[in-house]
Amino acid sequence: MLLLRADAFHRMFRSFERTAFHLEVRDAYHSPEESAPFQRFLDGEPDDFAWQRPWLDVVREVTEAGRSVRRLRVVPVPHHDYTRWLLSISRLNVEAGEDIRWLPRNGTDGLPVGDDDFWLFDDRRVVFTLFSADGVFAGGAATEDPAIVRHCVRARTVLWAAGIPHDDYVKG
Repeated sequence: MLLLRADAFHRMFRSFERTAFHLEVRDAYHSPEESAPFQRFLDGEPDDFAWQRPWLDVVREVTEAGRSVRRLRVVPVPHHDYTRWLLSISRLNVEAGEDIRWLPRNGTDGLPVGDDDFWLFDDRRVVFTLFSADGVFAGGAATEDPAIVRHCVRARTVLWAAGIPHDDYVKG
């Protein structure tokens, strides 16, 4: 596996050819750029979402070029504060072109939900997202090992089919 830090990890989102898929299985993330917006949410204060603009710009750019960005979030039920916050802001991702589905953790029996988040690019490269002991993003571990890629493609296919599209999930 190849360790990808900061810029190398972020270049993956401009260099894939067709599809990028993200599986999120953690109940919460401790991203420094999200801490103030998350606290504003908890305090009931408005957010200008400027902190999210770089990601939304990338999504818009690649999806307007005909590429696909999908995300499946496995979430606890009842929802924790972090999940409620994600539900409140994910419409911006969807508006930018990202296709998001939600999968309640209590509905995953028998499904291939592992412990690791990963990005799957073009069904040929997997980048496992790495986190420090305190939950802060630390980079990615990339591989094109055919057995690992096949496993992640199968997991994506099964979990995506079980996931609930964003608009349906927020209405439910």
